Amino acid sequence: MTSRHRHARLLAPVLCALGAAGAHTPGPGALPPFSWHVSRVTKAMVRSTWHPGCPVGPTSLRRVSLAYVGFDHRRHLGEIVVNAAVVREVVTVFHRLYAARFAIFSLEPEEAFGGSDPRSMAADNSSGFNCRRAVAPGPPEWSAHAYGEAIDVNPVQNPYLEGGTVQPAAGRAYLDRARRRPGMAVPGGTLVRAFASVGWSWGGRWSTTPDYQHFSLTGN
Repeated sequence: MTSRHRHARLLAPVLCALGAAGAHTPGPGALPPFSWHVSRVTKAMVRSTWHPGCPVGPTSLRRVSLAYVGFDHRRHLGEIVVNAAVVREVVTVFHRLYAARFAIFSLEPEEAFGGSDPRSMAADNSSGFNCRRAVAPGPPEWSAHAYGEAIDVNPVQNPYLEGGTVQPAAGRAYLDRARRRPGMAVPGGTLVRAFASVGWSWGGRWSTTPDYQHFSLTGN
């Protein structure tokens, strides 16, 4: 049995339910069915985002290819690297976002940006695994991204705030969180509810350093 078939058997009940909810979208511009594929990760695939000493190794990671809806309202294909243990949750979340036509600007592994989180954020790229320290005040500690247990979505529309610093800089246009626009993470909104449905926490609720793009398994 292939890796994809094993995952398909585990995900079938969830995806059938989601498919039933989203398969009958009326009107023009109907989307093709949601699609996904899971593959193993090798060292060669994470040369810029992994190094010896990281809390998890490449064998603990998976590359997940997913369909998503762009800001142009069209179907696109992207990839994200996450921990193998959270593949089920990640596919469920992105299927919910696809069914709701939630707009995602870009979906590429941070390897495409040389492991540079600032470059990935500036490109408004949604991403998962990157073996790096947390961008937060206090003693250095591993980010949840270093475990492949966190995902940042639409960094420009959902910036990270620390004091007077906005990351990425283009995120300043989205500091007014009451003005809801496509791609934003807002309380009770599609994106926040999709991650909450699988038990993941939202960094947008952090009081001192809100990280609107950040969703994680552990809340860190």
